[in-house]
Amino acid sequence: MILGIDVGGTHTDAVLLENFQVRKKTKVPTNQLRLVSSLIGVMDEILRDENPAAIERVVFSTTLSTNAIVQGKTARVGMIVASGPGLAPEDLRVSEDTRFVSGYVSNRGIEVAPIKKGEVEAAASDLKASGIAHLGVVGKFSTRNPAHENEIGELVGNGFGHVSFGHRLSGNLNFRRRIATAFLNASVFDLYQQFVGEILEFASRAGIAAPIYILKADGGTVEIRRSAEQPVQTILSGPAASVMGILSLADCSGADGVILDMGGTTTDIALLAGGVPLLEPLGVTIEGHRTLIRGLKTRSIGLGGDSRVRVDGGKLVIGPRREGPAAAFGGPWPTPTDAMIVLGLAQIGDAAKAETAVLETAGKLNLTVTQAARAIFEKTCGDIAAAVGTMVEEVNNKPVYTIHELLEGRKLSPSRLFIVGGPSAAVACRLGEILGCEAVIPRDAEVANAFGAALARTTAEITILAETERGSLTIAEEGLQMKIPAHFTRRDILRIGMEKLRERAIRLGARESDIETEIVEDQEFNMVRGFHTTGKNIRLKVQVKPGVIAGAGKGGVTP
Repeated sequence: MILGIDVGGTHTDAVLLENFQVRKKTKVPTNQLRLVSSLIGVMDEILRDENPAAIERVVFSTTLSTNAIVQGKTARVGMIVASGPGLAPEDLRVSEDTRFVSGYVSNRGIEVAPIKKGEVEAAASDLKASGIAHLGVVGKFSTRNPAHENEIGELVGNGFGHVSFGHRLSGNLNFRRRIATAFLNASVFDLYQQFVGEILEFASRAGIAAPIYILKADGGTVEIRRSAEQPVQTILSGPAASVMGILSLADCSGADGVILDMGGTTTDIALLAGGVPLLEPLGVTIEGHRTLIRGLKTRSIGLGGDSRVRVDGGKLVIGPRREGPAAAFGGPWPTPTDAMIVLGLAQIGDAAKAETAVLETAGKLNLTVTQAARAIFEKTCGDIAAAVGTMVEEVNNKPVYTIHELLEGRKLSPSRLFIVGGPSAAVACRLGEILGCEAVIPRDAEVANAFGAALARTTAEITILAETERGSLTIAEEGLQMKIPAHFTRRDILRIGMEKLRERAIRLGARESDIETEIVEDQEFNMVRGFHTTGKNIRLKVQVKPGVIAGAGKGGVTP
């Protein structure tokens, strides 16, 4: 059996699968003050009368890291940055606790200026005296040669609880993004360690011996103990679960489409190109921090079934805040859910309370209660459709990157709308009409995100940089540098890269049957001195493709 659990802003969902069929599913309210209690509550519910020893795999999707960053509840972090020439230090500062030191590695990975021991020790001492427990260390072009980051790490020694090294988090080039990524990783480290410890402790008490995974932003999973090394990889896993849920429950093949997950607090939006999810080509952005974290291209808007409805200056305003449940469930304000109940589109909660709440809004708009409910409903659908349209337009003004490839000159023209979440049945037809799309609500749509988590396979990526003239090969994500013969070809280098990728994937929790690899970047340049070719510069990025685990059948769950 496989257990998938998704922690949303309003509810925590779980699904228990046996032979890829639903054995049990459940939903409990999310405790935002202590997410672990929500996870424990849903696991207690779904494991009742079940044999925990029969569970083969457990996968979580959690908003823990995302919420901590968005709400500013992260730890204070010190940064030591070897910035080198070119960019002004102030342009690289991510917090007041950023310290800059000498030392510079060129874009070929050659040391131009050494690290100065005294500067590093002074910076570390200053940060430690300020009460800082965790550190981020980033050097320019460290992905080409991590020696300076490693040297700084050795100099600070055991003076800090945790050190996040930029080159270990991504092999991509982008100095600013690498600094932001290291900063965020260190900032959520303690919080995430506690979360992992609590999950492992509960699983042990519950008798679950199966491997436990966490969903990442790219729609892939990582073994939970390994995720603790890089917790920043788990940001935006909630929207990723929406995408993987649709891929698990619906046949998306060939279609340009829109994915909507409408919850109580937000609506998550994603797009498909020919049935394949889009990817953020440089990395996801969260709270203004542009990172190098590989992630699916998603967008969340502050509009859900429980968003507060109010009248401001004679106009309807919906969201972005959720201030409790719908009035039909005892909440203090009218919501889109209440409007749907009044219109007969949803048969849930206390209809009289819903009508009373909408009636108050109707009075402010000089409308009947039915007219007001219709106005709320139409604005809800219209605002969501407008956000979709804006996202499609933005994508069509830039190169289209899917999780597998760059689609040159591709323009999206969505023809299908895949929608999940609590209010999906009520809004699907109207949203389909506005967007000009066929609306599809998959089976088990109310727990689609838990499905997505349950069936997502483990992903991994590495970046290989080789210079045959220097006889060097670097894999930044692995902290690996090795010597290679001058006669090495692209094929030789790719062979090494694929071996290291497989090893990394297995270490992160992948099953052999789920390791489907591909090349996502392939560059080869001749190095010329005088009029002679002296060697080759080869850069390859290879990945284990995101997707559902082997055996799940087309569209995820076997019908």
